[in-house]
Amino acid sequence: MKSVRFERLLATTAFGLVLAVSTQPGIAQQADQPNVEAAVPMPDTDQLAPLTAEDVAIPAAQPAEKAAAPAAKQDAAPAAEPAKAAQAPAPAGMDSQVADQLRDIINSKHLDRYVARKDERAGAERYYKAHDYKPLWTSDGHLNARAKAAIAYLGQVDTVGLDPQDYAVPDFDAAKTPAELAAAELKFTNSVLTYARNAQIGRIHFSRVGADISFKLDPPDPAKVLDNLTDSADTAKALDSYNPPQAGFKALRKELAELRANGGHVAKPKEEVNPGANVHVPEGPILRLGMKDKRVPALRKRLNVAGDKDSTLYDEAVAEAVKTFQTEADIDVDGNAGPATVRALNGQKRAEHRPSANPIDTIIVNMERWRWLPRKLGNEDDDYVVVNVPDYTLTLYHHNEPYWKTKIVVGLPTKMTPMTSADMKFITVNPTWNVPPSIIENEYLPALQQDPDALDRIGLKIYQDRDGTVHVYQPPGAANALGRIRFNFPNKFLVYQHDTPDKYLFKRERRAYSHGCMRVENPLEYGTKLMSLEDPAAHYTPAKFESMFGKDEININFKHPIPVHLTYQTAFVDQDGKLQLRDDVYGRDAKMIAILKSPSERKVADIAVEHAPNASDKPVRLPVGTYGAYGDDGGRYAYRSGPTFFDFFFGSPSQQPVYRPRAFIGPRASDNGRWSRR
Repeated sequence: MKSVRFERLLATTAFGLVLAVSTQPGIAQQADQPNVEAAVPMPDTDQLAPLTAEDVAIPAAQPAEKAAAPAAKQDAAPAAEPAKAAQAPAPAGMDSQVADQLRDIINSKHLDRYVARKDERAGAERYYKAHDYKPLWTSDGHLNARAKAAIAYLGQVDTVGLDPQDYAVPDFDAAKTPAELAAAELKFTNSVLTYARNAQIGRIHFSRVGADISFKLDPPDPAKVLDNLTDSADTAKALDSYNPPQAGFKALRKELAELRANGGHVAKPKEEVNPGANVHVPEGPILRLGMKDKRVPALRKRLNVAGDKDSTLYDEAVAEAVKTFQTEADIDVDGNAGPATVRALNGQKRAEHRPSANPIDTIIVNMERWRWLPRKLGNEDDDYVVVNVPDYTLTLYHHNEPYWKTKIVVGLPTKMTPMTSADMKFITVNPTWNVPPSIIENEYLPALQQDPDALDRIGLKIYQDRDGTVHVYQPPGAANALGRIRFNFPNKFLVYQHDTPDKYLFKRERRAYSHGCMRVENPLEYGTKLMSLEDPAAHYTPAKFESMFGKDEININFKHPIPVHLTYQTAFVDQDGKLQLRDDVYGRDAKMIAILKSPSERKVADIAVEHAPNASDKPVRLPVGTYGAYGDDGGRYAYRSGPTFFDFFFGSPSQQPVYRPRAFIGPRASDNGRWSRR
């Protein structure tokens, strides 16, 4: 053992002599420097491994001036900066070392430390296993071009209505070891997957906004997101593809950029000038059709009635203009210029559309709602229907282009028209209206208490099942609440589009008056346009629909269902390219803005919440026999004497008349087999 150590010592000494001989210029250069030998650690001869010929190979001799140059340059150069030091070449095989760390993290089930959601952890695990755990964002220990492009894109996602702060970028420069690089890799993967999900289906789950919203969300597959980024030559384009592709979303994206550039200022559209806006209409007796009065010219000028403005005749043109004004001013519509109408003419201004919040916030939440809709709106022919509740309009699209548009009446703020997508499958001519339980209980039963003839007078019928369930329905006819035609797209909210006998409501600026369904201003024209796309060979016209009017329901089934999307667009770009803003009639904007601005709510905004079933939709049941019992006489409804509904419900006898329906119309006639809103 001593001989071995002695041989090693001799070899080390010989090696030192060789170096001394070959570096005489360097020694001469340092002649005036202090002795630094003590500062250099000496080899521990007990720990030295055997030396080889390669270890003691003599380096090629260099001229003295070349050997001295590096030392002189080093003396003149400043100290290396930390940032440059971080970019030093990585150890050979760094990617494989990071891959080993990724494999250890994933196989040891510690991926949840870096990727928050279960489905995204599963997707990331599939991706990395399929790629032998090779890092996606670094090469040789440094950020690659793909990562740099992704970081740059995520830094400007505010342009698509998202928040860059939601997608954190780890400090890759500070990651020196394979373990640190693997951790940074997975953290950034989590940010990218979160972005892709938010871009495609939104940051806010629709259930957080209301129980009357339902969409089939289609989040991106996490593994496919990472595969897409791996294969794409344009990382920014690949990431941008997760945003909605619809033209409506892209138009809002452009408007958002312009608004921010203008400091959030919305240019006001030019208002139509009414030459009679400042004309005062004198007060006096009520003006009616056919009368002549010296105040009529002022009325003509105030309402800008076409024709001779100086005529004193209160003709049909004047009466119609007064009706239109009364409708918009929410005054009793009779066409007469009475005191209330005159006061309104002299003081009330036309209502203006206005956003209920900062226009930028309004656009952002509208972009968010676009993410809930299907990425493909139409059927195979790109035909579809869009209802915009705050705009009170319905638009039929053909080949992704507007084909026909009409006014609609939508639900009251207390009976909101829902948001959903469903396929229109058939049209019903001469529909039966099956009254919802909530209307039976809250409106019609109390009305019967006050007036036993209330239902009969408005053409409603009532019957009762064996289990006590009370049904109210209205047979087909001109006075039916659904009018003469109904457009059916079966959905969980049991709403649809239909005709209405209350045509006067379409003259109003704000038209939220229904129980949730959509009343169509020109239903026969709507049916004609739908059938021109669905079955052009049948040559449907309004006259053909009218020829089908009668007492029996007629269903026209679609061979190719047309998607219907019930939307809530308080910000949209019209066909002229102008930004339009509408009132937040249901408060959906306010709810979503509050969620996005609340740190606590925002953390859980994408998690769905359960809503209790709508109690108002439960069947109304009363003691059997209140209105009649199901007998054994061939399945007809037989009514019998005994305690009435009022005896059971109000505790005192009443002379409530018994109603006998003509036939079992209700459940058979409904598109959902139960009942329907209006």
